[in-house]
Amino acid sequence: MANNGKLIIISAPSGTGKSTIIGRIIDDPALRLEFSISATTRSPREGEVNGVHYHFLSVEEFKDAIANDGLVEYEEVYPGRFYGTLKSEIARIQEKGNNAILDIDVKGGVNVKRMYGDNARSIFIMPPSIETLRQRLLSRATDSIEAINQRVDKAAFELTFSDKFDKQVVNDDLDKAVEETRQLILDFIKQP
Repeated sequence: MANNGKLIIISAPSGTGKSTIIGRIIDDPALRLEFSISATTRSPREGEVNGVHYHFLSVEEFKDAIANDGLVEYEEVYPGRFYGTLKSEIARIQEKGNNAILDIDVKGGVNVKRMYGDNARSIFIMPPSIETLRQRLLSRATDSIEAINQRVDKAAFELTFSDKFDKQVVNDDLDKAVEETRQLILDFIKQP
């Protein structure tokens, strides 16, 4: 009989390597991770499948989910454009005995941890320093200086939330950060 799975919350400022770390651990069989599929009110893009890439909801359906306490977190990114995590999605994963992994923003991570308490492990991925983060964003050469400055300012603000997470991992060496994150998850899911 499978144990109900646990909830892993991974948050980080943009450009810190969070998605890369998740990508490197998601298929580790020892962790039994399943990525939580977000809900959104935006229209599917070509090739996107409902229930695979996102749960595509109408604005009315999304607002009903909010009113009926059906979301663990959500954000209205633009007027009428919502993104969030359905409680039913977490339950679906956990009922299979898998551990749900959430890749969510810092404030959402704090709120979800508060909601799930000891059944969730929240991990904050940190850059070695704000200056290192600025250099990483500059080396990508995908954003204007203004956009980089905005992202760095937002990251500096988000770093003030790091102590609200169970664990912090500094990504100054990717392989080391991946292994540290993997071990934190493994230790947590082995707890009764």
